Amino acid sequence: MTSLQILIKTLDDWMKPDQFPDYAPNGLQVEGKPTIHRLALGVTASQAVIDEAIIWKADALLVHHGYFWKNEAITLTGMKGRRIKTLFQNDSSLIAYHLPLDCHPEFGNNVTLLDELGFFNRRAVDGENGLLWEAILPEGTTLEALTSHINKSIRRRPLTICGSEDNTIVRRMIVCTGGAQDYLSKAHKHGADVYLSGEISERTTHEARELGIHYISAGHHATESYGIQALGRKLQTEFALEIQFFDDHNPA
Repeated sequence: MTSLQILIKTLDDWMKPDQFPDYAPNGLQVEGKPTIHRLALGVTASQAVIDEAIIWKADALLVHHGYFWKNEAITLTGMKGRRIKTLFQNDSSLIAYHLPLDCHPEFGNNVTLLDELGFFNRRAVDGENGLLWEAILPEGTTLEALTSHINKSIRRRPLTICGSEDNTIVRRMIVCTGGAQDYLSKAHKHGADVYLSGEISERTTHEARELGIHYISAGHHATESYGIQALGRKLQTEFALEIQFFDDHNPA
Protein backbone atom coordinates (compact mmCIF):
# COMPACT_ATOMS: atom_id res chain seq x y z
CA MET A 1 0.00 0.00 0.00
CA THR A 2 1.19 3.53 -0.76
CA SER A 3 -0.23 6.94 -1.42
CA LEU A 4 -0.92 8.03 -4.97
CA GLN A 5 1.28 11.08 -4.41
CA ILE A 6 4.30 8.98 -3.38
CA LEU A 7 3.72 6.54 -6.24
CA ILE A 8 3.72 9.32 -8.83
CA LYS A 9 6.79 10.97 -7.30
CA THR A 10 8.66 7.66 -7.39
CA LEU A 11 7.66 6.98 -10.98
CA ASP A 12 8.64 10.49 -12.09
CA ASP A 13 12.00 10.09 -10.34
CA TRP A 14 12.61 6.83 -12.19
CA MET A 15 11.19 7.79 -15.57
CA LYS A 16 12.46 11.39 -15.79
CA PRO A 17 9.66 12.55 -18.14
CA ASP A 18 11.06 16.10 -18.34
CA GLN A 19 13.91 14.73 -20.45
CA PHE A 20 11.57 13.71 -23.27
CA PRO A 21 9.62 15.92 -25.69
CA ASP A 22 6.61 13.64 -26.04
CA TYR A 23 3.30 13.32 -27.87
CA ALA A 24 1.18 13.07 -24.71
CA PRO A 25 1.52 14.03 -21.04
CA ASN A 26 3.50 11.60 -18.90
CA GLY A 27 2.58 10.73 -15.32
CA LEU A 28 -0.80 11.12 -13.66
CA GLN A 29 -3.52 11.69 -16.29
CA VAL A 30 -6.68 10.96 -14.29
CA GLU A 31 -6.70 11.35 -10.50
CA GLY A 32 -8.59 8.87 -8.34
CA LYS A 33 -8.42 7.71 -4.73
CA PRO A 34 -5.44 8.87 -2.65
CA THR A 35 -4.25 5.42 -1.54
CA ILE A 36 -3.12 2.57 -3.79
CA HIS A 37 -3.42 -1.10 -2.78
CA ARG A 38 -3.97 -2.69 -6.18
CA LEU A 39 -2.21 -1.47 -9.33
CA ALA A 40 -3.41 -2.74 -12.71
CA LEU A 41 -1.09 -2.72 -15.72
CA GLY A 42 -1.80 -2.57 -19.44
CA VAL A 43 -0.13 -1.62 -22.70
CA THR A 44 -3.02 0.66 -23.68
CA ALA A 45 -5.83 2.14 -21.59
CA SER A 46 -8.53 0.62 -23.77
CA GLN A 47 -12.06 0.19 -22.47
CA ALA A 48 -11.48 -3.56 -22.15
CA VAL A 49 -8.40 -3.06 -19.98
CA ILE A 50 -10.20 -0.47 -17.82
CA ASP A 51 -13.18 -2.80 -17.36
CA GLU A 52 -10.97 -5.72 -16.33
CA ALA A 53 -9.04 -3.50 -13.93
CA ILE A 54 -12.29 -2.29 -12.34
CA ILE A 55 -13.59 -5.87 -11.95
CA TRP A 56 -10.26 -6.68 -10.21
CA LYS A 57 -10.92 -3.63 -7.99
CA ALA A 58 -7.77 -1.78 -9.02
CA ASP A 59 -7.10 1.58 -7.37
CA ALA A 60 -5.04 2.75 -10.35
CA LEU A 61 -4.14 1.72 -13.89
CA LEU A 62 -0.57 2.15 -15.18
CA VAL A 63 -0.10 1.98 -18.97
CA HIS A 64 2.24 2.83 -21.81
CA HIS A 65 -0.46 4.36 -24.04
CA GLY A 66 -2.71 6.74 -22.13
CA TYR A 67 -4.74 9.72 -23.36
CA PHE A 68 -4.54 13.37 -24.45
CA TRP A 69 -2.35 12.85 -27.50
CA LYS A 70 -1.36 15.80 -29.64
CA ASN A 71 -3.82 16.51 -32.46
CA GLU A 72 -6.64 14.46 -30.91
CA ALA A 73 -9.95 16.10 -29.98
CA ILE A 74 -9.78 17.70 -26.53
CA THR A 75 -13.44 17.11 -25.68
CA LEU A 76 -14.35 14.26 -23.32
CA THR A 77 -16.99 12.75 -25.58
CA GLY A 78 -17.55 9.48 -27.38
CA MET A 79 -14.99 6.73 -26.81
CA LYS A 80 -12.61 8.84 -24.72
CA GLY A 81 -15.47 10.23 -22.68
CA ARG A 82 -16.74 6.72 -21.87
CA ARG A 83 -13.29 5.54 -20.83
CA ILE A 84 -12.65 8.48 -18.52
CA LYS A 85 -16.19 8.31 -17.13
CA THR A 86 -15.54 4.69 -16.13
CA LEU A 87 -12.36 5.72 -14.32
CA PHE A 88 -14.06 8.58 -12.47
CA GLN A 89 -17.10 6.52 -11.52
CA ASN A 90 -14.80 3.98 -9.88
CA ASP A 91 -12.41 6.55 -8.36
CA SER A 92 -9.53 4.93 -10.26
CA SER A 93 -6.41 6.80 -11.37
CA LEU A 94 -4.79 6.54 -14.78
CA ILE A 95 -1.00 6.82 -15.00
CA ALA A 96 0.86 6.70 -18.32
CA TYR A 97 4.46 6.91 -19.51
CA HIS A 98 5.17 6.89 -23.23
CA LEU A 99 8.70 7.70 -24.47
CA PRO A 100 10.18 7.50 -20.95
CA LEU A 101 9.05 3.87 -20.82
CA ASP A 102 10.37 3.10 -24.30
CA CYS A 103 13.82 4.39 -23.43
CA HIS A 104 14.46 3.43 -19.81
CA PRO A 105 17.69 1.40 -19.35
CA GLU A 106 16.21 -1.01 -16.78
CA PHE A 107 12.56 -1.56 -17.69
CA GLY A 108 12.16 0.24 -21.00
CA ASN A 109 10.35 -1.43 -23.88
CA ASN A 110 13.52 -1.63 -25.96
CA VAL A 111 15.72 -3.29 -23.36
CA THR A 112 13.02 -5.63 -22.04
CA LEU A 113 12.18 -6.82 -25.57
CA LEU A 114 15.85 -7.65 -26.10
CA ASP A 115 15.85 -9.45 -22.75
CA GLU A 116 12.78 -11.44 -23.80
CA LEU A 117 14.61 -12.39 -27.00
CA GLY A 118 17.66 -13.45 -24.99
CA PHE A 119 20.01 -10.88 -26.53
CA PHE A 120 21.91 -9.69 -23.48
CA ASN A 121 24.89 -8.35 -25.45
CA ARG A 122 23.09 -5.04 -25.98
CA ARG A 123 23.42 -1.36 -25.25
CA ALA A 124 21.76 1.96 -26.00
CA VAL A 125 22.87 3.49 -29.30
CA ASP A 126 25.11 6.50 -28.69
CA GLY A 127 23.39 9.87 -28.95
CA GLU A 128 19.80 8.54 -29.12
CA ASN A 129 18.78 8.95 -25.44
CA GLY A 130 17.68 5.31 -25.21
CA LEU A 131 15.29 5.55 -28.15
CA LEU A 132 17.39 3.09 -30.16
CA TRP A 133 19.10 0.00 -28.74
CA GLU A 134 21.51 -2.34 -30.48
CA ALA A 135 22.33 -6.00 -30.00
CA ILE A 136 25.19 -8.09 -31.34
CA LEU A 137 23.66 -11.32 -32.61
CA PRO A 138 25.20 -14.79 -32.20
CA GLU A 139 27.78 -15.58 -34.87
CA GLY A 140 26.28 -17.12 -37.99
CA THR A 141 22.72 -15.91 -37.38
CA THR A 142 20.71 -15.78 -40.59
CA LEU A 143 17.76 -13.49 -41.22
CA GLU A 144 15.50 -16.54 -41.45
CA ALA A 145 16.74 -17.90 -38.12
CA LEU A 146 16.33 -14.50 -36.45
CA THR A 147 12.75 -14.20 -37.71
CA SER A 148 11.94 -17.69 -36.43
CA HIS A 149 13.51 -16.92 -33.05
CA ILE A 150 11.44 -13.73 -32.66
CA ASN A 151 8.29 -15.64 -33.58
CA LYS A 152 8.93 -18.28 -30.90
CA SER A 153 10.06 -15.80 -28.23
CA ILE A 154 7.17 -13.32 -28.37
CA ARG A 155 4.55 -15.65 -29.88
CA ARG A 156 3.80 -13.27 -32.70
CA ARG A 157 4.82 -14.03 -36.30
CA PRO A 158 6.78 -11.03 -37.62
CA LEU A 159 6.73 -9.63 -41.13
CA THR A 160 10.26 -9.55 -42.56
CA ILE A 161 11.41 -7.39 -45.46
CA CYS A 162 14.69 -8.47 -47.03
CA GLY A 163 17.00 -5.60 -47.82
CA SER A 164 19.36 -7.80 -49.82
CA GLU A 165 19.73 -11.58 -50.13
CA ASP A 166 16.91 -13.51 -48.45
CA ASN A 167 18.98 -15.54 -46.00
CA THR A 168 21.98 -13.35 -45.45
CA ILE A 169 24.00 -13.48 -42.23
CA VAL A 170 23.04 -10.69 -39.80
CA ARG A 171 25.31 -9.51 -37.04
CA ARG A 172 24.12 -6.15 -35.71
CA MET A 173 20.46 -5.44 -34.95
CA ILE A 174 18.99 -2.11 -33.88
CA VAL A 175 15.64 -2.01 -32.07
CA CYS A 176 12.99 0.63 -31.45
CA THR A 177 9.64 -0.80 -30.37
CA GLY A 178 6.15 0.31 -31.40
CA GLY A 179 5.38 2.55 -34.34
CA ALA A 180 8.98 3.44 -35.18
CA GLN A 181 9.26 2.18 -38.74
CA ASP A 182 10.39 5.62 -39.88
CA TYR A 183 13.63 5.26 -37.91
CA LEU A 184 14.76 2.69 -40.47
CA SER A 185 17.08 5.15 -42.19
CA LYS A 186 18.50 6.18 -38.81
CA ALA A 187 19.21 2.52 -37.98
CA HIS A 188 20.95 2.23 -41.35
CA LYS A 189 23.12 5.27 -40.58
CA HIS A 190 24.10 3.65 -37.29
CA GLY A 191 25.35 0.60 -39.21
CA ALA A 192 22.64 -1.99 -38.51
CA ASP A 193 22.27 -5.10 -40.68
CA VAL A 194 18.69 -5.48 -39.49
CA TYR A 195 16.20 -3.14 -37.82
CA LEU A 196 13.40 -4.41 -35.57
CA SER A 197 10.31 -2.37 -34.72
CA GLY A 198 6.59 -2.88 -34.31
CA GLU A 199 4.68 -1.47 -37.27
CA ILE A 200 5.27 -1.22 -40.99
CA SER A 201 4.12 1.29 -43.63
CA GLU A 202 3.95 0.91 -47.41
CA ARG A 203 7.05 3.08 -47.80
CA THR A 204 9.06 0.94 -45.38
CA THR A 205 9.47 -1.89 -47.88
CA HIS A 206 10.97 0.38 -50.53
CA GLU A 207 13.28 2.07 -48.05
CA ALA A 208 14.59 -1.26 -46.76
CA ARG A 209 15.29 -2.57 -50.24
CA GLU A 210 16.90 0.62 -51.48
CA LEU A 211 19.02 1.13 -48.36
CA GLY A 212 20.02 -2.53 -48.22
CA ILE A 213 18.91 -3.08 -44.60
CA HIS A 214 16.57 -5.84 -43.45
CA TYR A 215 13.41 -4.80 -41.61
CA ILE A 216 11.40 -6.87 -39.14
CA SER A 217 7.92 -5.72 -38.09
CA ALA A 218 6.97 -7.70 -34.98
CA GLY A 219 3.84 -5.81 -33.89
CA HIS A 220 3.32 -2.56 -31.99
CA HIS A 221 1.50 -4.22 -29.11
CA ALA A 222 3.70 -7.31 -29.04
CA THR A 223 6.96 -5.39 -28.88
CA GLU A 224 5.70 -3.07 -26.14
CA SER A 225 4.21 -5.62 -23.73
CA TYR A 226 7.31 -6.19 -21.60
CA GLY A 227 8.35 -2.78 -20.30
CA ILE A 228 5.15 -2.07 -18.40
CA GLN A 229 5.34 -5.49 -16.73
CA ALA A 230 8.98 -4.94 -15.72
CA LEU A 231 8.03 -1.55 -14.27
CA GLY A 232 5.17 -3.18 -12.36
CA ARG A 233 7.51 -5.77 -10.84
CA LYS A 234 9.82 -2.98 -9.72
CA LEU A 235 6.92 -1.16 -8.05
CA GLN A 236 5.74 -4.35 -6.41
CA THR A 237 9.17 -4.78 -4.84
CA GLU A 238 9.33 -1.14 -3.77
CA PHE A 239 5.83 -0.83 -2.27
CA ALA A 240 4.48 -4.38 -1.80
CA LEU A 241 1.52 -3.54 -4.04
CA GLU A 242 -0.80 -6.10 -5.60
CA ILE A 243 0.00 -6.05 -9.31
CA GLN A 244 -1.95 -7.53 -12.23
CA PHE A 245 -1.24 -7.21 -15.98
CA PHE A 246 -4.26 -7.17 -18.30
CA ASP A 247 -3.43 -8.02 -21.90
CA ASP A 248 -5.96 -6.67 -24.39
CA HIS A 249 -4.47 -8.54 -27.36
CA ASN A 250 -3.94 -6.43 -30.45
CA PRO A 251 -2.58 -7.90 -33.72
CA ALA A 252 -1.25 -4.55 -34.93
